[in-house]
Amino acid sequence: MTDEKFMEMALALAKKGIGRVNPNPMVGAVIVKKGKVIGQGFHENYGGPHAERNALTSCKENTEGAALYVNLEPCCHYGKTPPCTEAIIESGIKKVVIACTDPNPEVAGKGIEALRAAGIEVVTGIREEEGERLNQVFFHCIQTNTPFVVMKYAMTMDGKIASACGDSKWVTGEAARENVHQDRGRYSSIMVGVKTVIKDNPLLTCRMNGGRNPIRIICDTNLYTPLEAAVVELAGKTGQGATIIATACQDKEKQEKFKQCGCEIIVLPKEKGHIDLQLLMKELWVRGIDSVFLEGGGALNFSALQTGIVNKIQVYIAPKILGGEKAKTPVEGMGIERMGDCIRLKNQTITKIGEDFLIESEVDYTCLPE
Repeated sequence: MTDEKFMEMALALAKKGIGRVNPNPMVGAVIVKKGKVIGQGFHENYGGPHAERNALTSCKENTEGAALYVNLEPCCHYGKTPPCTEAIIESGIKKVVIACTDPNPEVAGKGIEALRAAGIEVVTGIREEEGERLNQVFFHCIQTNTPFVVMKYAMTMDGKIASACGDSKWVTGEAARENVHQDRGRYSSIMVGVKTVIKDNPLLTCRMNGGRNPIRIICDTNLYTPLEAAVVELAGKTGQGATIIATACQDKEKQEKFKQCGCEIIVLPKEKGHIDLQLLMKELWVRGIDSVFLEGGGALNFSALQTGIVNKIQVYIAPKILGGEKAKTPVEGMGIERMGDCIRLKNQTITKIGEDFLIESEVDYTCLPE
């Protein structure tokens, strides 16, 4: 097997950590000696041993002279675990193949330097693009100190998310809905506006076997969330995930009622009539939240795009036509007056899921007008 194939194995192992290692990156490691895999492992949970150490522990043969394949540069600093570079050097491994260097300033090439200083051959850039795509969330967070935000919505072929009378169940088929729940388990948090809470009373949980429930974030400028709402009743319950309500309401007595139910309250200033979403992202990052799965309505979606917090958009398109001048659309608000000033997207991919189509795009803020 070639370096490319062994790295492919490491990347596949890394994916096993999806939704369980946030805000750490997903990392897989494969140890090869004389062309045979003698050990493998991945970063299994936040705070647990890193992939390299798990791979070394799994080895049943002597690692002297072996090669290590890992999709991210090994760490060289003390965090929740000791440096992986120390374990690699002590193991007698003579070659390390890496997909991506680590953008974390505490590592950022220093791990590679430490290995080379110990006489270990280091090869970088093998399946680098795949490695960067896998840990897109981690790379973004380290470079910006804000969560990675994915806006998701489902619409009919004519761009409607609900009929004129408000009926929205179900726009897409079962396969697409299952894919959404997988993403709920992948990202740290799920965010909606108070209008969605009042209208739909959603659970905002991950309904997949073995799935991890995301932290629920409710954008509620005036603190109108009903105390009997499901997101409030689930707050603090074991295994159901936390509920954070972001508000501009200064009423301490009102806030206390939600706190007694187990909710966390984040008080923020207003920006253009609603809570300051950019400041909210900074507050979420301080709390260790590395990603936000935005399932908001049209008003919150437009505000999120307008304030520049959205990094990626997922659009599920169902082969259906609703029509209706007053039927809901996925992005509302004031809108943008001129076509030349629209928010542009890039790097589109299209996937067929069941009877529906998923279009994923990155938001290109470099094209915004000055």
